[in-house]
Amino acid sequence: MSIRPLHDRVIVRRLEDETTSAGGIVIPDNAKEKPSRGEVIAVGNGKPLDNGDVRGLAVKAGDKVLFGKFAGTEVKVEGEELLVMREDDIMAIIE
Repeated sequence: MSIRPLHDRVIVRRLEDETTSAGGIVIPDNAKEKPSRGEVIAVGNGKPLDNGDVRGLAVKAGDKVLFGKFAGTEVKVEGEELLVMREDDIMAIIE
């Protein structure tokens, strides 16, 4: 099964956070929060505007992005958990 986002939606794979803090303390699994960084897997065609034009997206597949903690909808595709979210939910591209 493959998945393709529509309009201004993007598909993001969460990137795993570090398991140790900056001071060297190991963070247990139950104390971890879901990562708010990810890699864009696929993007839609663009956001349809009122005048009929389509505005392209600022992100592209392969970009590392920063998004809100509760952004997007989780879906499971072939055993892998992915996020489907609007481009507006993405706060920044990590360079």
